[in-house]
Amino acid sequence: MKKYGKIRLTNGKVSYAVWLKDGQIGLLSEPPWVNDNKIIEVIPDTGDIHLLAPCNPSKIICVGLNYRQHAAELDMQLPPEPVIFLKPPSAVIGPGDIIRYPEQSQRVDYEGELAVVIGHECKKIDTKAASRYIFGYTCANDVTARDLQQKDGQWTRAKSFDTFLPLGPYIIKDIDWRDRTIRTTLNGQIKQEAKTDMLIHSVEALVSYVSQVMTLYPGDVILTGTPEGVGPMLRGDEVSVEIEGLGILINKVE
Repeated sequence: MKKYGKIRLTNGKVSYAVWLKDGQIGLLSEPPWVNDNKIIEVIPDTGDIHLLAPCNPSKIICVGLNYRQHAAELDMQLPPEPVIFLKPPSAVIGPGDIIRYPEQSQRVDYEGELAVVIGHECKKIDTKAASRYIFGYTCANDVTARDLQQKDGQWTRAKSFDTFLPLGPYIIKDIDWRDRTIRTTLNGQIKQEAKTDMLIHSVEALVSYVSQVMTLYPGDVILTGTPEGVGPMLRGDEVSVEIEGLGILINKVE
C-alpha cells in the first residue's frame, strides 16, 4: 500500500508527493501515474503539510443510485444500468478547503463516496481487465444542491457549482476497495455509514461501463455512489468523509 498526494510547500511550490516509511515525504517529478516519475527531493513530514486535492482530473464521472438503501430513501427505482453524470474540474477542492453555499440554493447536501483514480488511458475495456487501469482510491464528497436537482429535473446545475467536489486527502495505491467502512459525519455526528462492498455495480464494472462511453485518462476520477443517509448542510457546518484505510476528508461550509 502506497500513499500519494499533492502538496503546497511553504515557498508556494506545488508538487505531487509520496509518503515514505521513515517520516519523510518524497517530492515527485511527475504525477505518480507517470511511469518515469522519480523522487527529486525528500523533506520531513512535519504534520503541517498543506494538502491539496490529490489529482487534477480532466473529468469526473459520477454514478447515481449505486446503493440500494440510497435509492430507497430517495423513493427512486433501481436503474438496470449505472446512471452516470459529470461534474466539472472547477468543482474540485482539497482537504480543509471551504465548500461555498451558492446563493441560488436553499438546500445543499453532503454525499460521501469512494472515488476511483484512473492510472492509464483506457477505452472499451472489459470488466476483468479494469483493475489494471486503476491507479488508486480516495475519498470524495459529491456535494449537491438538492432543491435545484429536484427543480431542474436533471443534475447538471445541482452538482456543478465551484467547490462542490472535495477530494482527498490522499490517493492510496495497491489496496482492495471491498469491505471498507465509509462514514460521513456532520459536526461530529455520524450521518452515513456503510460498507463499500454494498455497491450494486462493482468498481471494476463501473470503470468498464464508463470506458464504453468515453476515453478515460490518467488522473480522471470516477465516483462510485453514496450510501443512505444523505442530508443538508448549513453555513458554519463541518463535514467529513472517512473511508477505512484511505483517511479522512474534512471541509467546512460557508
